[in-house]
Amino acid sequence: MVVGWDAIQRDLDRLEECICGKIMKFNKAKCKVLHISQGNHLYQYTLGNEWIESSPEEQALGILVYKKLDLSEQCVLAMQKASCVLGCIKRSVASKSREVIVSSYSTLMRPHREYCFQLCGHEHKKDTDQLEQVQMRATKMIRGMEHLSYEVRLRELGLFILE
Repeated sequence: MVVGWDAIQRDLDRLEECICGKIMKFNKAKCKVLHISQGNHLYQYTLGNEWIESSPEEQALGILVYKKLDLSEQCVLAMQKASCVLGCIKRSVASKSREVIVSSYSTLMRPHREYCFQLCGHEHKKDTDQLEQVQMRATKMIRGMEHLSYEVRLRELGLFILE
């Protein structure tokens, strides 16, 4: 019975057979090994007669996977994207009316914020607080609401605090 790293190498060998048989095109240079879990012996794999490079992180479908599987870093990246989008809105949108800002926020920023909150949840208070700061800045941009407290702005806009 084949288990662990032997099974992975066997699958890579099968992949190499498909590549050599010209069944599909495959870019070997883009292959990387991501060693995750504690006690991993960092086994080296080959694809054909070439060693596959190891990497501490990889990105697929917009999600970064680190060898430590730490989701906090992913939240930081999502929060940075949301903050950049907010900056773009602030610089490029002439009208600071309630409708324009809330619509822009809901369409462009909220997905990053909610994605990050779903990822980190209640486990990382620091990340949640940073996300809340981005929403606080967004609601403060609305003309006529700058003087109101954050809680009042949220209530009037129908938004919520991350809890």
